[in-house]
Amino acid sequence: MISRLRDYLLVIAILGVAWQLIAAWLNDPLLPAPGQVLAVLGSELERGALLHHLLVTLRRVAIAFLFAMLLGTLLGWYMGRYRQANRWGDPLLVLFLNLPALVLIILLYVWMGLVESAAVLAVILNKVPNVAVTIREGARSLDPQLEQMAQAYRFNLRRRVLDLWLPQLFPYLMGAMRSGLALIWKIVLVVELLGRSDGIGFQLHQAFQIFDVAAILAYSFSFILVVQLIEWLLLQPLERSARRWQTEEEPRHA
Repeated sequence: MISRLRDYLLVIAILGVAWQLIAAWLNDPLLPAPGQVLAVLGSELERGALLHHLLVTLRRVAIAFLFAMLLGTLLGWYMGRYRQANRWGDPLLVLFLNLPALVLIILLYVWMGLVESAAVLAVILNKVPNVAVTIREGARSLDPQLEQMAQAYRFNLRRRVLDLWLPQLFPYLMGAMRSGLALIWKIVLVVELLGRSDGIGFQLHQAFQIFDVAAILAYSFSFILVVQLIEWLLLQPLERSARRWQTEEEPRHA
């Protein structure tokens, strides 16, 4: 963990130096130096605007992420376990996978109005198919011998979920969570840019109108940092825990 963090910070430092050199060489307001971006970041944080819009966007991301993961996991599980469900659900899944996010966002705003529910629903509907496809593959790969064992020992639903299905599905859940977080926050920014009056996306739209590149970068980097912290503090520890469990289980099957 420490070595990975050190490598990450080293890469960021190299990119920062390169950015500073290029900005100094060009001397163009369209490419502000890192110091200018940090100054804007500090100014926005001091007056409270950055924290307010950051929390608004995080709330939308959290709600959309939780519902997309729940609905996508249930749908993917059902389609992966039952052929008939997959037969009827697959065309809809392909349709929504290929439907551009922008089209769905615009349609929901037209149908429901520029309201919060339309914004969040657009994000959820964009992500559910991706989660369902990933979990469907996991449900298809479940070990049938373990299923037979569960039936023989009469596992109840709770034991099946926690001791049988969840450990086998965990890599697929992690993949869906990681890709989901990366996709959802980007879609949330588009939703905010098109039809909300707050959030990081709204602030990016405001900065774009006056070509304030420093503000664009400041708000963008602030949210990227938050997402990276979620990766470090939540997703990576979960993944290490799962790998530790797999390492401990391997000798038993040897």
